[in-house]
Amino acid sequence: MVGRNAAIDQVRRKSRQQALPDEAAISDLDDVETPLVERLDGADYRDDVLRLLFICCHPDLPATQQIAVALRIVSGLSVKQIARAFLVGEAAMEQRITRAKARIAGAGVPFEAPGPIERAERLGAVAAMIYLVFNEGYTAGAAERDDRAALPIEAMRLARLLLRIYPAEPEIMGLMALMLLQHSRSAARFDAAGQIVLLDDQDRSLWDKRMIAEGLVLIDKAIRHRRRGPYQVQAAIAAMHARAARSEDTDWAHIDDLYAALEQLEPSPIVTLNRAVAVSKVKGPEAALAMIEPLANRLAGYFYFFGLKGSLLMQLNRNDEARCAFDQAISLATTPAQAAHMRQHLDQLSKEGGARK
Repeated sequence: MVGRNAAIDQVRRKSRQQALPDEAAISDLDDVETPLVERLDGADYRDDVLRLLFICCHPDLPATQQIAVALRIVSGLSVKQIARAFLVGEAAMEQRITRAKARIAGAGVPFEAPGPIERAERLGAVAAMIYLVFNEGYTAGAAERDDRAALPIEAMRLARLLLRIYPAEPEIMGLMALMLLQHSRSAARFDAAGQIVLLDDQDRSLWDKRMIAEGLVLIDKAIRHRRRGPYQVQAAIAAMHARAARSEDTDWAHIDDLYAALEQLEPSPIVTLNRAVAVSKVKGPEAALAMIEPLANRLAGYFYFFGLKGSLLMQLNRNDEARCAFDQAISLATTPAQAAHMRQHLDQLSKEGGARK
């Protein structure tokens, strides 16, 4: 990367010393042999990381192996980080990556950039990789933000390149909008002590209005294509929060409807868990708890499952059960901020229990 940047600087210096071509040479934008669109496409696609992501999405590999290999080799995420994103054990993910590498070696997969048709076929997997990279940085605690701060920025840079290559693809618009709307809240997500600040309690004046404006324009544009996809629905949910001036202005009923649509498009226990938050706002904690109970086996190792379960139980005054859930969440926390947030709930339960005595 350093060598490439040095070469680019040298070319730029030389270009400033060269005479401009005559007008005829630069005025023909309708070149039949090399259309402008293809020239722009090629310019964006030459980005090293983006090209490598497409290469890793070879059809000889199952989708999960494609993404795992790309995140490990190209994006540099650790096996532990990738395993957490896939909700599997670290050993299982290590085996998955090893099998993928062996399959690539055995099949003699060519290390070359795919053409336009192959790129279109691999677009979904590349988009998933980019969003996983974004999430790995976005979900970092305050103590880890310095180490992982570059991941969301890099993910958004790659998404912008994809959007230039596929300017009319609504799901790429949705992906870009989703990341912008989520990242716009970064400055408000932790307090001065590095503790987590929940969405309802965030100072919305700290939200990045420029990112929000761009994200809202993109998701509105994507929706007009009438080809709904998971990233568009998630971006629409984020837009509902962004448009609410205060947390009490949030249209939770609409958010519940959007999560129901997302469950149809992309069934997942994580989607159902997130929908339960909206259900708790609309129908109460008991209805939300009934929704997440069937997820217990599939999300047995997931921090946020026990965090939400404990919160719902606490709202129902089932404090002993809430303590067990918060203790389990602490054991599964991946950042100090997550563990500290659960301890705050335990402290609150202890104070309430002491007050009753």
